[in-house]
Amino acid sequence: MASRIRHHRIAPPTPPSSFSHVSMAVLRFKSSLYTALFSSSSSYSLSYFISPCRKPPFPFFHLRFSSLSRTFSLFPGRRIHTLKILAMAERSTKTASQSHKYTNRLAAEHSPYLLQHAHNPVDWYPWGEEAFSEARKRDVPIFLSKPISDYSVTVLSEVGYSTCHWCHVMEVESFENEGIAKLLNDWVVSIKVDREERPDVDKVYMTYVQALYGGGGWPLSVFLSPDLKPLMGGTYFPPDDKYGRPGFKTVLRKVKDAWETKRDVLVKSGAFAIEQLSEALSVTSSSNKLADGIPQQALHLCAEQLAGNYDPEYGGFGSAPKFPRPVEIQLMLYHYKKLEESGKSGEANENLKMVTFSLQCMAKGGIHDHVGGGFHRYSVDECWHVPHFEKMLYDQGQLANVYLDVFSISKDVFYSCVSRDILDYLRRDMIGPEGEIFSAEDADSAESEDSTRKKEGSFYIWTSKEVEDIVGEYAPLFKDHYYIKPSGNCDLSQMSDPHNEFKGKNVPIERNSAFAMASKLGIPVEEYLDILGTCRRKLFDVRLNRPRPHLDDKVIVSWNGLAISSFARASKILKSEAEGTKFHHPVVGCDPKEYMEVAERAASFIRKQLYDEHTHRLQHSFRNGPSKAPGFLDDYAFLISGLLDIYECGGNTNWLVWAIDLQDTQDELFLDKEGGGYFNTPGEDPSVLLRVKEDHDGAEPSGNSVSVINLVRLASMVAGSRSERYRRNAEHLLAVFETRLKEMAMAVPLMCFGADIFSVPSRKQVVLVGHKSSVEFEDMLVAAHSRYDPNRTVIHIDPTQTEEIEFWEAMNSSIALMAKNNFVPDKVVALVCQNFTCSPPVGDSTALKALFSA
Repeated sequence: MASRIRHHRIAPPTPPSSFSHVSMAVLRFKSSLYTALFSSSSSYSLSYFISPCRKPPFPFFHLRFSSLSRTFSLFPGRRIHTLKILAMAERSTKTASQSHKYTNRLAAEHSPYLLQHAHNPVDWYPWGEEAFSEARKRDVPIFLSKPISDYSVTVLSEVGYSTCHWCHVMEVESFENEGIAKLLNDWVVSIKVDREERPDVDKVYMTYVQALYGGGGWPLSVFLSPDLKPLMGGTYFPPDDKYGRPGFKTVLRKVKDAWETKRDVLVKSGAFAIEQLSEALSVTSSSNKLADGIPQQALHLCAEQLAGNYDPEYGGFGSAPKFPRPVEIQLMLYHYKKLEESGKSGEANENLKMVTFSLQCMAKGGIHDHVGGGFHRYSVDECWHVPHFEKMLYDQGQLANVYLDVFSISKDVFYSCVSRDILDYLRRDMIGPEGEIFSAEDADSAESEDSTRKKEGSFYIWTSKEVEDIVGEYAPLFKDHYYIKPSGNCDLSQMSDPHNEFKGKNVPIERNSAFAMASKLGIPVEEYLDILGTCRRKLFDVRLNRPRPHLDDKVIVSWNGLAISSFARASKILKSEAEGTKFHHPVVGCDPKEYMEVAERAASFIRKQLYDEHTHRLQHSFRNGPSKAPGFLDDYAFLISGLLDIYECGGNTNWLVWAIDLQDTQDELFLDKEGGGYFNTPGEDPSVLLRVKEDHDGAEPSGNSVSVINLVRLASMVAGSRSERYRRNAEHLLAVFETRLKEMAMAVPLMCFGADIFSVPSRKQVVLVGHKSSVEFEDMLVAAHSRYDPNRTVIHIDPTQTEEIEFWEAMNSSIALMAKNNFVPDKVVALVCQNFTCSPPVGDSTALKALFSA
């Protein structure tokens, strides 16, 4: 795991103008905080408390640092070896049948992350009033740990998640250490938080750490006052003083001393920080109008900035470590489409080449699991080769969608097969018995059943001899294709494996095209692909007998929404694959309609388990029952998007009805009706000190960006005052973030996308009328989705269904009348409407496709 520790150093960013006063305000209390914690004689630097990660490429107020603390140097500028530390973390997990010396309150929780700490000697509390009351009663600080631990002098809260590597390291070094546990139990109240279960709590204290130190990551370790104001925070702490920097035990002693002697300074500083952050992160706009030309300027600026960061050698928009950021691909594809429509085909093709080359390099790289399907979290090197092996649901859903988009443009089955690869991985390994889709798979696993240690990548990597023994006669061909070598292949970059962790091990990567390799061997390319597929299957079968990485079987509504979208869209877009297309392991090659079944089952699970039919509210997550946390903005926005995709791709009108209902609830709970935009939380939990309007589109898109697109889509389906309200809310939201669109477009690519589709004068409507159970209707739906066009809405109606026609009569009487007037009992007809006019009805899919080309 030492290879996860990188030494990339990036200059601190300049905050956007609307937030720069916050960084200055925070700096004003830094010196008093430092004085309170460390005497003038101390040699320790406050900079120690910064995350062990590189500085972010965007201002800290808008970043989501998924996994960053696991990627970069523990101590900036100094190379260290952490094999000893990591060996401690690479241990086997105790089975439930074993007796435990310690058991704390986390044993009663459902979160996999909290349960991992249920038998620490630390007296952990979950986030909640019991812990807060204990801190007030004992008059001590809180230690918040993500993971989180118990504390008494202050509250110590630690925030993490179940597949976070450095969270596991800190657990082994500190939270399983009886000496450190005693200090925590005596001096503070310790709280453990799963950031995936409580993103609202994580957001408050991560924002504080980022504002104070210019960076952040997980695990997040923060000391709080009993009234939950932050006193001091950081990320990973080693247990003892090293390299001239304080260890966790030293930090605990200093915080205890400061709490006893300089409490007023600490509390005032924390309260001031929260006050300033609250003011900055609740940005409003007195105008509900977006200035003319802003959407077009933002779209162009974002594409220009991304192109400036493009890597022409290995693809992607940035340097190592490389994270797939699908929102960037979405923006570039949309910009390509706009350039084409304006007659700038040369510029359009340059945009498209950047996208296609990037997606090809990612799919051929080691970040892609060639043997089992799906994508890992990120690549530690510039060539997409050696990954951090964690697999996250939010990556799979978004990546499947962008590969579907490129297939719909190019009709190249390379892209459709990658989409299938991702979706088939999810179907096989990540779906529960009721259709729920799980959250993540860990990077670490045991090397063998009797191994006492866990290591990162053990499940996925191979020796040359293993490949030879398993693959047999085709081993030379397979090894040549995937760059498998006896010495190991993690040598393509200095950043791939600087500590020789993977010496003699191989992460499969395709460095040559199948066509070139088949030609070299003098065999047909289809035969060559068959051989590769057979070999991958053999490796997959052997891999099934290896100890699997930990599965986080928590069900998160927002991430399910992203996956639901890709499954629904695949059910129609993949119908355009050429007849006779051959598929190879790990692609199953199923009928695309099966993907719609997955989407609808996942949505049904959420409605059954995480939605209250009386209050019309969502809960955030599920594991052995719904979580205590309410649904957040992302849960509503991402799920609405997925439901709209289910409907537009042929799902029942009930899905659209539910999407409209959820949008009403979202507006009720999160909309700033005076200032515009959506807060990330309902604001009903007094223990969550900040309500933030987030706009940064990172590893996941922001709820505000997705909401703009949802509102535009809904406004094109319904009519009257409801449609006007949707558009009014979308424009006010965009006005709130106008400065970001103008000055920091690359930080908000999906919002730039949304701003432009909002500005399109008339959205194209494709209206299908007929019996939905017919083959002809399915063909029409496939034709309606056969071309890439984000400015298109698909509406389908069967006028013989009373409930359906009543819905449209209530929501859009013009659509209902159009359906009644054009219904032919034995036919399916389609109309394409734009700019207040509709085409003559057409009766077959070929004619409908021709209308799109006109």
